[in-house]
Amino acid sequence: MDASDSSDADATDAAAAAQRSPDHHRDRDHDRDSDGVLAEQLLRLTRRLHRIQSRQLEPIGITPAQFRLLRTVASYDAAPRMADLAQRLDVVPRAVTTLVDALEASGRVRRAPDPDSRRVVRIEITDEGRATLRSLRNARRAAAEEILAPLTAGQREMLGELLSALVDGMPERRC
Repeated sequence: MDASDSSDADATDAAAAAQRSPDHHRDRDHDRDSDGVLAEQLLRLTRRLHRIQSRQLEPIGITPAQFRLLRTVASYDAAPRMADLAQRLDVVPRAVTTLVDALEASGRVRRAPDPDSRRVVRIEITDEGRATLRSLRNARRAAAEEILAPLTAGQREMLGELLSALVDGMPERRC
């Protein structure tokens, strides 16, 4: 072993010791604590947004989940199948059935037979559904404004960029 091998080994040993030092563990624990605090803040904000949105939607007689389904149905060029909706919403088909039942009972969507297959049912948005969607978009804007009120325009833009980075960086999830 020559002198350079010895100094490389010493440097490696010193790096390993530094990683085992109390300061290193404290930094790693601090990072975990910070991530935990951040996760809790995000959860609290999500719950607050959900409460505000529910309060805004209540007079319209629709839940946030029904609103999401109605928006999704309206986003298709042609009436989607229940399976299409479940996949787009990343939920189990049974959840879509329950939401469609409630929206159909209120006259906001209707089930229609598929012209190419008797076994397939398509979901169509009704005129009542479109009118509800317009009202819901206004309620959603009001809820967002209430949540974002403390932020400046620049902070809102930065938040949007950060949220996009988080959402775009998430792996696909399948039920």
